[in-house]
Amino acid sequence: MQTPDPGFKVPDSSAPKAPDGASSPLSATPPAEGAPAIEVAPVAGAPATDTSSRDIAIGGAIFLVLLVIFFFARNAYANHLVRKRVSPSSADTAGWLMFFGLSFLSAAVVLGLLNASKFLNLAVTGTLLVFGIAAIAGALLSGRR
Repeated sequence: MQTPDPGFKVPDSSAPKAPDGASSPLSATPPAEGAPAIEVAPVAGAPATDTSSRDIAIGGAIFLVLLVIFFFARNAYANHLVRKRVSPSSADTAGWLMFFGLSFLSAAVVLGLLNASKFLNLAVTGTLLVFGIAAIAGALLSGRR
């Protein structure tokens, strides 16, 4: 009686290993003797990993919760500045700048956590960080009047 093939076998460690690049990962047959090895390069601009729609939904929900929290923090900051004898228009401007600064910074963090290989680059994260830091600096300077 013969046992059925399990479908997966661990290769022998005593078998000689082929050098790296000797076979293409897409082909099941090794290249012919003397034939150059074909390497499959990733498509330019394609992300290294794909972000699932579930991850994007979770990240979007976290970002919306943070926006609600930042909105209440904006109101509290503007009221605090008015109590410190800052004009209401300057306090409101400082509150909105703080809201947008925190929003940009949290967007950079959420995008970086969602898919670091796709979003952690100078064009996306760098821009969000620059605008976020500039808005918070503007809020601090605007609230000093």
